[in-house]
Amino acid sequence: MQATLVNRFRESVAKHPDSLAVADSRQRVSYQVLSDLVGKVSHYLMSSGLQKGDRVAMVVANSAEYAGIFYGIWSAGGVTVALNTQAKAKDIINWVTHSDAKWLFMDRRHPEYKGVYEAGGEFTLIDVGGDDTGESDNINVDWQRIVDLEPANPRMLPGRSDLASIIYTSGTTGNPKGVTLSHGNLCANIESILAYLELRAEDSILNVLPFYYSYGNSILHTHLAIGGSMILQNSLLYPHRVMEKMSEEAVSGFSGVPSTFALLLSRVNIGDYDLSKLRYITQAGGPLAPALADRLSTALPHTELFIMYGQTEASARLTYLPPGMLEKKRGSIGIAIPNTTIEVRNKTDEVTAPGETGEICASGENIMQGYWKDQERTDQVLKDGWLYTGDLAHTDADGYLYIDGRSSDMIKSGANRISPKEIEEVIQELEDVHEVAVIGSPDEMLGEIIKAFVVLKQGSELKKRNIQRHCKNNLAIYKIPKSIAFIEELPKTASGKIKRFLLK
Repeated sequence: MQATLVNRFRESVAKHPDSLAVADSRQRVSYQVLSDLVGKVSHYLMSSGLQKGDRVAMVVANSAEYAGIFYGIWSAGGVTVALNTQAKAKDIINWVTHSDAKWLFMDRRHPEYKGVYEAGGEFTLIDVGGDDTGESDNINVDWQRIVDLEPANPRMLPGRSDLASIIYTSGTTGNPKGVTLSHGNLCANIESILAYLELRAEDSILNVLPFYYSYGNSILHTHLAIGGSMILQNSLLYPHRVMEKMSEEAVSGFSGVPSTFALLLSRVNIGDYDLSKLRYITQAGGPLAPALADRLSTALPHTELFIMYGQTEASARLTYLPPGMLEKKRGSIGIAIPNTTIEVRNKTDEVTAPGETGEICASGENIMQGYWKDQERTDQVLKDGWLYTGDLAHTDADGYLYIDGRSSDMIKSGANRISPKEIEEVIQELEDVHEVAVIGSPDEMLGEIIKAFVVLKQGSELKKRNIQRHCKNNLAIYKIPKSIAFIEELPKTASGKIKRFLLK
């Protein structure tokens, strides 16, 4: 039997049927109960005509239902397309259309649900949550209809080369960028993560990261693969509640992006909580400032801190810094994870000498198949079995990696990767705007905040609040510029390209 995450989950169910799999705000679900839900979702999809390789989209908050739907899609032979729950209706429709998804599972309580329902499309909309009525029509299917089904056994289990997931990383307008990951890609990466974190069935984690992102996605899979437990906390609005939950549940793990830890360290006194069972914490989703890592280690002296680096195109993870090297290799993102090869290459594709900046390139079974429906973009980053990440770094004499910057203009704010072009296009819709350029401005909490430079048409009296209101109506909240500057003209090259580095 080929090792896949579907097989790993089935083994966890067989070994730990009564153990806690997922605890969310409404329920605590055992592996057997979760397995039954997986079977029900699989039953519905197969009886609705799903063929192997068909895409199934989902806009669902972190929950036991999320896990059941995700693995139910896989068990039916489908491909998961998990979408950002903060997105607007037009973005959701665009992703669903681009992926050719035939079904969309969506939280009925989602603020954009009505917009998606009314827009319609070549897909069936499945309500998730809300006040179940058991009713359905030609457009949507009520969740209760699925819950009332008998669990079905998986059809022919997927192989490692089969497409498993499409994860959209950017480009909500025009041509989105969908990373295609096979079952082999995901399983290989999860096995590597399990190895260096030394995760066991006894481990549990308090998770605040959205599952639709690569980082959160890896947490879902690692724990279901080994029979561990996930305690879901979907909001950081009340940091003290997060800490109380960590203490109450006696979790052994916690994961976050730099802003997660900056928030906790600034808003609560970590020493006030019993975290004696907290064995490790992991960090990814952007560079963690060494000063912040120091504060975190001081606050949690008996907990291992894993600094990590990765990309969605690598199924999640590429490098990790062993906790024992945190002080000696201050500021490093570490070494390659097991079964992955990392090289830093210059512009002539030669491996750089220690201390010399080049592009991070990676090879391994975890590297994506390509971008969905975009061979040109795929060929730009996949060359001879190597992923060219677009990130600049250097190594030291011992081979440890240090990030020097990003070769692309992508903005990393919190856990989000944001395309400036998307925001520029929305601001440009305003009649009074002549030109606009958006950049990421350094921020201690989020890594980067979004800053817009706007050139107004002559005589315009457009205010910052007008621009932000327009953005709020057309963009997910994390894409709204935190700062707006009005300038006379944008710096450009002779060919008319904007010199973003001058704006920074």
